[in-house]
Amino acid sequence: MRQKLNLITLGVKDLQKSLHFYENGLGWKKSSASNENIAFFSLGGMVLSLYPRNLLADDVSIIDDVTGFSGITLAHNCKSEKEVEDVLSEVEKLGAIILKPAQKVFWGGYSGYFKDLDGHIFEVAFNPFWEFDENDNVKLP
Repeated sequence: MRQKLNLITLGVKDLQKSLHFYENGLGWKKSSASNENIAFFSLGGMVLSLYPRNLLADDVSIIDDVTGFSGITLAHNCKSEKEVEDVLSEVEKLGAIILKPAQKVFWGGYSGYFKDLDGHIFEVAFNPFWEFDENDNVKLP
């Protein structure tokens, strides 16, 4: 298997409500490949999709009974500490729950966590040891 992920699908309780959060709140642009049942967002070489949680569970052939921490977080890397604070402030206004306010962290960066409308956990971080390329992709050594 190639070392590449192309698509992350988040199961959501209410697709329209989640679309409002991502499109109108975060300002993300939905792809024209989206339809009334699924939404796609281009993430610079990757795709994030939003799909009804119950239908995703059916597709996987499992019961939708997740409780507590799933063991997965998604991360948005910022270019400054101020940007971290701005993003967390904006998502909170949109109904996200701040799990950990922005703060200096043990690894030398600055980050905080929020839970979106469907309970997906996002880290918003500034890593002073990482650089971005001209397309805002993280450049790893």
